[in-house]
Amino acid sequence: MSVLAYVLFKVSSGTEREVAQKLIEFEEVMYADVVFGEYDVIARMTTTDLEKLQDFVSDKIRTVPTVLVTSTMIISKEYKGKTYRPKNNK
Repeated sequence: MSVLAYVLFKVSSGTEREVAQKLIEFEEVMYADVVFGEYDVIARMTTTDLEKLQDFVSDKIRTVPTVLVTSTMIISKEYKGKTYRPKNNK
């Protein structure tokens, strides 16, 4: 069973895009987004088990320059909606 998780990042100011581009180079990262708010970058990732998740965060994420803080949120249940949402035409 695979483990899905979001990893939230606080990074040095001005390095958000650089960090997101570096993250998507890792095979475990499905996508990375630059966001506004308390965190700067959010990445969705997958590993085969919790031990590999721990290894990924400890050995790979912490090697990315300018990453100051991470918070990992393991997905317990996933709900999928439509992949296409029509625009609200007024």
